[in-house]
Amino acid sequence: MALPVEEWRLCAAQRWAALEPALRKRLEAASLRDIVHLGCDLLRPEVEAVVLRRLCRRARTGKEPAAARFYREEGNRLFGRRHYAAAVRLYSQAASHEVPGSPDVSICFANRSAALFYLGFFEVSLEDIARAESHGYPARLLPKVLLRKVECLLCLGRLQDAADTLSVVENKIDVDGNVTSPTHQTLLKKVNQLKDKIRERESCPEPAREACAAVQRKSESWEENASISGASSSLSLKSDRERGRHLVASQDILPGQSLLKEEAFVSVLCPGENFPLQDSSETVWDARVTNADLYCHRCLRQLLASVPCHGCSYAKYCSQNCAEVAWEQYHRTECSLGPLLLTLGVFCHVALRTVLLAGFAEVSRLVEWSHNGGKDLHNPKARCRILGEAPDARAGTRGISGCDDYGRYQSSYQTVFSLLPHAEKHSPEHKFLCLLSVVAICKQLQEAGLEAAVLNQKSSEEGSKPNTCEQTLGELSAELKTLAEAMLRHVLQLQCNAQAITVMQESGSGDGAVVKKKPVRLATAFFPVLSLLNHSCCPNSSVSFSGTAVTVRASQSIPSGQEIFHCYGPHQCRMRAAERQQLLSQYFFECRCQACLDELESDVKSVVSTRNSFCCPSCQAPMQGEDMLCCSEEACAVSVSRESLTCRLGDLQQRINTALELLRDRKADQAIKMLLKCQMDARNFLSPEHLLMGEMEDHLAQVYATLGKWQEAARHLQRSIEIVEMHHGPSSVEIGHELFKLAQVLFNGFAVSEALSTIQRAEEILSVHCGPQSTQIQELQEMKTCLSDLPRSILQRI
Repeated sequence: MALPVEEWRLCAAQRWAALEPALRKRLEAASLRDIVHLGCDLLRPEVEAVVLRRLCRRARTGKEPAAARFYREEGNRLFGRRHYAAAVRLYSQAASHEVPGSPDVSICFANRSAALFYLGFFEVSLEDIARAESHGYPARLLPKVLLRKVECLLCLGRLQDAADTLSVVENKIDVDGNVTSPTHQTLLKKVNQLKDKIRERESCPEPAREACAAVQRKSESWEENASISGASSSLSLKSDRERGRHLVASQDILPGQSLLKEEAFVSVLCPGENFPLQDSSETVWDARVTNADLYCHRCLRQLLASVPCHGCSYAKYCSQNCAEVAWEQYHRTECSLGPLLLTLGVFCHVALRTVLLAGFAEVSRLVEWSHNGGKDLHNPKARCRILGEAPDARAGTRGISGCDDYGRYQSSYQTVFSLLPHAEKHSPEHKFLCLLSVVAICKQLQEAGLEAAVLNQKSSEEGSKPNTCEQTLGELSAELKTLAEAMLRHVLQLQCNAQAITVMQESGSGDGAVVKKKPVRLATAFFPVLSLLNHSCCPNSSVSFSGTAVTVRASQSIPSGQEIFHCYGPHQCRMRAAERQQLLSQYFFECRCQACLDELESDVKSVVSTRNSFCCPSCQAPMQGEDMLCCSEEACAVSVSRESLTCRLGDLQQRINTALELLRDRKADQAIKMLLKCQMDARNFLSPEHLLMGEMEDHLAQVYATLGKWQEAARHLQRSIEIVEMHHGPSSVEIGHELFKLAQVLFNGFAVSEALSTIQRAEEILSVHCGPQSTQIQELQEMKTCLSDLPRSILQRI
């Protein structure tokens, strides 16, 4: 959620409406500095602060033993049903709610180690066993966990370590055990079994496994730009009044060529749609998985066995190192503010983390420069003078804001600060909402005793104190007003410059045979160099992410002198020009890209509208009209209201979702029947090229793959690919993803020649959009190697 929760937005709107008209006018015309100084006293302790405290209680991020017990018991239940992956996530959630160093948290780690062992993650299981020991795992239960450690070491071929650990277990059993108890006898039996395994391995070592031929990865040629950090030497930075700062090809560029590799200056994990918000009186815990449970809160790597924050239950990390670095850089401050930040939204969170990473000295310096250079750096000449344009700056970048004294555009806080906030274009109500939100954060920093640490970057254990939102909110210090001004600037910048970090996330169920993925917004970030790319509804570049890093590649040939374009979201293949223009209004410009000009200046109906249109229920010819649709065939007199067909489409989508729920409940036969019925009904009123027709083909392929009916699955996928290609083109990333799924189906069905040709086509497309080292390319190459290595005798029988 980018913006604050709806209740806080409503509260801010009511406060704005209640202001004196003269004060509203002053706020509308004021600079960011004056807005902050005028607005610091407008957050009333007895009204808005009370509302905010109530809303914060819904976002529960503290340590709660009751929640820990719930998640641990749910984990035990699923472990007993052999749902080990789900059990791992629940044990992680339990651990995040336990007090660090307690025996209870050690039990969570020990239980998680067992689930990881059964999943085959032996190294990670060993890490959890070590965590359980270090957090004081009960001595009476320790032998069982150490025996699991022995099994992990055996599976990893570390025989000596396994023997040494087994000796420790034996000594412990001899000292602590009751020789007559059933538990003691069970442990001794297990010890003897493991002894036999070790002796067997030592006397008859397993034949050395032949090293699997490493998948050959293509190396990308890369020469970094001397003036633009992370950019290819094939680009140059330009600026003009119409297009602002932008990147242009300085030489001919080939499809798939890397143009930019940039690490985010700051990124904040989005909690996800399923993140639970509940009143403090409620004791119902939500076991649904959110982004907060699946990805590291610092580096955004996918989590297997998370390391919880020692102060809150929300932040989770992929390693102890990530946890410690995050704590030192920003989480020391953010930890106790979790409920407030979740209430105020990701944009406010990004703004706070940006100033924490920059440090108050740098924030103060640039804020002061903005005051000396004119109104909010809106004057381009003032921006260049203040933000580092020296007389000896490089000729190619002289006069371009954000460049340093040597004419270099580096990914830094200075370049983030130089991004335009468009303060004069935001609505007064929106600016006021952002103002109240950042003032609330700064007042909370002050009341929580975090001001000194934030301003001086000192180590302080104050960051682990509980939320003190109940205290009276006082006047902000001059330093915190400076911080509030910078944060307000960043929140306003984000509307036009926020970059969504997306991942292809697994969804649905294919029992592991075919993995269905969909793009999911994972985090919001500032990429200062990526922000230089202007929008086009038909871009010539493709963007992919790996953790907090972005890579931009040419999606087509780009001749020297052509601008590099990035799609901000509304692509010409997905919606009509009028709809695209409406969405792009948030960026404060009217799109004049070639795709929009061609469509808006012609009387031809857009291809998107034609393909996603309704057809006549009687003769299946296209329907025409606005509110009342008539059959395009003169001989057919059928007419239907758009509203009734839209309702019919909504009902169809609901039934499709019900079929997918049946599939998730492992009722594949029922899911097939329902999807086939949906498909039959859809043919009566939807164009054969409608995207929903393709989606149904894709869902049917998924169900048949679940049943191992590979030929049927491939047939439906091929039809889905035909429809996707009509909409997105034969070289689009969407076609690449569909071909990847088809390759999986053909591979599992031993359709060798078809699989190899599909793999080749998928590789060609995905390497352009995602790069030769992407996960999907590696999986395709592994499938190709496996099929190529099949014995001739097997191939002849297939």
